[in-house]
Amino acid sequence: MTSASGIENVPSGRVLLVPNHSGQLPFDAMVVATSCLLSASPPRLVRSMVERWTPTLPFINEAFTRSGCVVGDPINCRNLLEAENAILVFPEGARGCGKTWQNRYKLTEFGRGFMRLALEAKAPIVPIAVIGAEEAIASISNLKPIARLFGAPYLPVPALLPLLGPLAFLPMPVKMHIHFGEPLHFDGPFDDEDEIIERKVQIVVDRVQDLIDKGLRARKSIF
Repeated sequence: MTSASGIENVPSGRVLLVPNHSGQLPFDAMVVATSCLLSASPPRLVRSMVERWTPTLPFINEAFTRSGCVVGDPINCRNLLEAENAILVFPEGARGCGKTWQNRYKLTEFGRGFMRLALEAKAPIVPIAVIGAEEAIASISNLKPIARLFGAPYLPVPALLPLLGPLAFLPMPVKMHIHFGEPLHFDGPFDDEDEIIERKVQIVVDRVQDLIDKGLRARKSIF
């Protein structure tokens, strides 16, 4: 089940949707995109940016492409924004998606690329908190050496792996809560100094973390 609040904050036209990343698998992207399609007025078809290694995965690459995902290349994102698309981007990247249980709902470092793209395209940024994905598949460890053998950014060890075997990689039936914040607007040159861009990025980080904290306090149960 999924609930969404603040969906009215998603504007028409070009926009960058920036949520926290978590859950080992892209459940967060799916629930945000579904909420925008089913609950936004008018409905928004979201284009999601994915890691460069995703196209190397059999079957998954085709499924992602058919759902509108594109490789997270700046040129792809810039062209889509100029065509007035809604772009879903996770500045934490794989670092966020592969967080272990002890780091749940704590944001990792945000990249600066999304901010430069927002400035260049003059696109607003909607901060988003996704609550629930952390509990869908609780990872207690990350087998990085094995992951590198397969060219993957991480390899989670689910908490129930010894007990359930491969079934431990199936998500728990938790309820997802998506909180859309008010759009943030930034001005300035897109090729500004890294320090200046970083200060603007930190504003987004603080807003997403604030939405996460409020969402966690408001949640009564994971189910």
